[in-house]
Amino acid sequence: MNKVVSLAILAVGILFIILGVSATKSFSSDISRFFTGSPTDKAIWMLIGGAVAVIVGLVGLRSWSKGS
Repeated sequence: MNKVVSLAILAVGILFIILGVSATKSFSSDISRFFTGSPTDKAIWMLIGGAVAVIVGLVGLRSWSKGS
């Protein structure tokens, strides 16, 4: 995987994690948490997607640094 692509995926993953954390603290998540006990699905999927993207980006950078 190209180093630039890996860095872009890593940056998008970090952005999704930040937005996911922000979404868990939103008013709609508070309402959802009140009735269901968990934040909105949007916030959860943003956190999961961000974590996956960060892992993919880091693996891509690691494999690039090994010279593969």
